[in-house]
Amino acid sequence: MSEVTAPSAQAPSKYNWVGSIPFFLSHVACLGAIWSGVTLEAVLLGVVLLAVRTFGVTGGYHRYFSHRAYKTSRVFQFILAWIAQSSAQKGVLWWAAHHRVHHKYSDQPGDVHSPVQRGFWYAHVGWILDDTAETRWDKIQDFAKYPELRFLNRFYLLPPIVLAVACYFIAGWPGLFVGFFWSTTLLWHNTFLINSLTHIWGKRRYDTTDDSRNNFFTALLTFGEGWHNNHHHYQSSARNGFYWWEVDITYYILKVLSWFGIVWDLRPVPERVLEEGRRKDRERVLALSTSESGG
Repeated sequence: MSEVTAPSAQAPSKYNWVGSIPFFLSHVACLGAIWSGVTLEAVLLGVVLLAVRTFGVTGGYHRYFSHRAYKTSRVFQFILAWIAQSSAQKGVLWWAAHHRVHHKYSDQPGDVHSPVQRGFWYAHVGWILDDTAETRWDKIQDFAKYPELRFLNRFYLLPPIVLAVACYFIAGWPGLFVGFFWSTTLLWHNTFLINSLTHIWGKRRYDTTDDSRNNFFTALLTFGEGWHNNHHHYQSSARNGFYWWEVDITYYILKVLSWFGIVWDLRPVPERVLEEGRRKDRERVLALSTSESGG
């Protein structure tokens, strides 16, 4: 495992067009439903897979492997990695290391998917097609010590292929085209909106060094990841929705799992961070009311 030095400047993109063929073909495969038809069974399968794999990405790839926001067993750790990788977003170690680099250089030269640095297209899709960066082993040594995770990271297409075959056997061709390809493609773009849209559009509660935003729309699509300004201000918490009115389905699922001892030590948001947020919200409301009254 060779180490890759941190970028001193923005490395030029090197799209792996051959390796990206499955990504583009998956979008085309969604049209296969015109031939196969759309069945209720396939739609329900797709909805379930979208929900389960959304949690795999948000609760697994992101809050566990990238930020270690809670603890779990080695068995459930592997299950999380498998579910996350069934989303076809490359290997678990690659994804988590990539994300850690993003936080280190957020919206600065060296950020791996910043719309500020490279534009909307690259932040949304280009980063996952870019073959410039290999797995940053120096950034993920804590999880790279597990051979089962290194195996998954190497054979990252195994979980989505197994899932696609299972969908075919469960619900036939509609199960493959609707259940797998529709849900996978929708999951991709829901996830990618966090990299692109939530660094452009939304409200900024906290004065972070980047352009991260809180966005209610993307928070619903991604089970709470849209509270992105919250997250960039304090990234260690198991919850991104810091307050009760900020819907965070990923955190709700983690809480339920903690009741059964499947996960534990969910890292909370410190009271000082919450109080700072309340103060910022009060200041914003006061400024808005003053502006509207002409004062």
